[in-house]
Amino acid sequence: MTRTRGWATVWTVLRLVMAALIAAAISAQLAKSIGTAIELGRDVTTTIANFFSFFTILSNAAAAVVLAWAALWYLTKGRRADAEPHGLAVALACVSTYMIITGIVYNTLLRGIELPQGSAPIPWSNEVLHLIAPIFLLLDVFLGPLRRALGWRSLWSVVAFPIVWVIYTMIRGPLITNPVSGDPFWYPYPFLNPNNPGGWPSVVLYVIGIAAAIVAVGALVVWWGRRRGAAAGASDDAGAAASVPSSALPD
Repeated sequence: MTRTRGWATVWTVLRLVMAALIAAAISAQLAKSIGTAIELGRDVTTTIANFFSFFTILSNAAAAVVLAWAALWYLTKGRRADAEPHGLAVALACVSTYMIITGIVYNTLLRGIELPQGSAPIPWSNEVLHLIAPIFLLLDVFLGPLRRALGWRSLWSVVAFPIVWVIYTMIRGPLITNPVSGDPFWYPYPFLNPNNPGGWPSVVLYVIGIAAAIVAVGALVVWWGRRRGAAAGASDDAGAAASVPSSALPD
């Protein structure tokens, strides 16, 4: 089914709709956080920087961009292609992994906890960013059209951003004054805050656990893409971006 032109067109439209919905959800929550900061006399620049320091926000923003990229590629070039370009395939593997992890971590560890994003969460925006969008990206792994089989080396690309984000978060945390509480530190998630009960040992355990989950989910995404791409004759084991001569998809 996912190799037909009809399905590719339908899923492309859904990708565009989801990209727009994610962008709207991020914009709505950001506007509320800025409005609350202005109303209460908090530092707006710090509030914005903190907002875009959440893994959830960054992964959703990246997902919106990549989904829009995938849709525009299909509408302009993809109808005549046998598989998505290598760069797009890697980007989809990355954002799919990040969004699946976002959904798992939030709904198992953080649901019901108000995070320090600068304002109370907007219910519909919160559900889009933490549940609806992660589910869509999970479905995209299995149902997205024209998938390319990536080489296993692409897993390094998947894990690179979370590593950089953790380093950034732990360096920045003690340098920022929390604009809400006035504490001389700010961390986006309670399990990354070494000032909480459990201290650094707890933080290290959570980081190791989530890192293992990211590697596992990333490996699953790459493995499934290899399975689908190989079945369709769209292999990219060498990591090259060479195009495969097009063959018409069935209607």
